[in-house]
Amino acid sequence: MSIQAVKDYLKQFGRDKDVMELPVSSATVPLAAEALGVAPARIAKTLSFADGEGALLLVAAGDARVDNARFKARFEKKAKMLTPDQALALTGHAVGGVCPFAIDNPQVRVYLDVSLKRFETVYPACGSSNSAIELTCRELEAYSKAEGWVDVCKSWREEGED
Repeated sequence: MSIQAVKDYLKQFGRDKDVMELPVSSATVPLAAEALGVAPARIAKTLSFADGEGALLLVAAGDARVDNARFKARFEKKAKMLTPDQALALTGHAVGGVCPFAIDNPQVRVYLDVSLKRFETVYPACGSSNSAIELTCRELEAYSKAEGWVDVCKSWREEGED
């Protein structure tokens, strides 16, 4: 049902028909990259973290990893991932399909990591473990209603830049 909620949500932007339902799983970065025929880095993975009674969603490039020190400095809390049950309860999306769209919970905040900005387009999930949509970073920012861009990931820059 989550994918339908995302399609309904994206209809306001005229993008509901652009949601791809894949014949194979795209629940992980490697699976999504293989299914879509793109580099893993272009998969816009959505990571869900505890944020008081709510959640903080971080959308980052597929090759980026959260830098705990940067995360703590930016958000003033330790990066603690939600359990699958918590992610589903707070976002309405199950792990493997968590995305920053169609979230009706005001206790969920969305941020985008700068690791995505090196690509013209990226591929976030659309609420199921076999879905995606191709978006520009500007579209992702608008459609996700992100609170802003952050720099809290590592392992995606050139050697020595992290």
